[in-house]
Amino acid sequence: MPGLYFDEFRIGQMIEHELRRTVTEMDNMLFSNMTLNPQPLHIDRHFCETQTEWGQPLVNSIFTLGLMIGISVNDTTIGTTIGNLGMSEVKFPHPLFHGDTVNVTTEIVGKRESRSRPDAGIVEFEHKAFNQKGDLVAVCRRQAFMKKSPNATLEA
Repeated sequence: MPGLYFDEFRIGQMIEHELRRTVTEMDNMLFSNMTLNPQPLHIDRHFCETQTEWGQPLVNSIFTLGLMIGISVNDTTIGTTIGNLGMSEVKFPHPLFHGDTVNVTTEIVGKRESRSRPDAGIVEFEHKAFNQKGDLVAVCRRQAFMKKSPNATLEA
């Protein structure tokens, strides 16, 4: 199923993504190891149990960010994006732990026509990820360079 084209997004539009994902210890270990991140807060259960306030490993925040955006792709940008332009205001207000299930919402907070390409525009998304208890575990704004629909390009 394709994502939405630039002209199909509406400022204020809210998308509750149906796709959810339970995060495992393997996800966290593989991601931390693949990115060469030896932080014991992510990979050393004994360290976390004895030397942190959490008492258990935290999921790597960059994995959380990637998962949040990845969950949004099917409903927003799959096949219709030219590329990501950036992410801002990235925050992790509550930790994500092994066994937590992530669900995501996306709000369209801005959009504008491209100044250089009549067949494209820029959409600004605000993604929010929550655990199964409803705690906000991640939020970011993402700017994406989006194709206009073929019909919109023909009408222009």
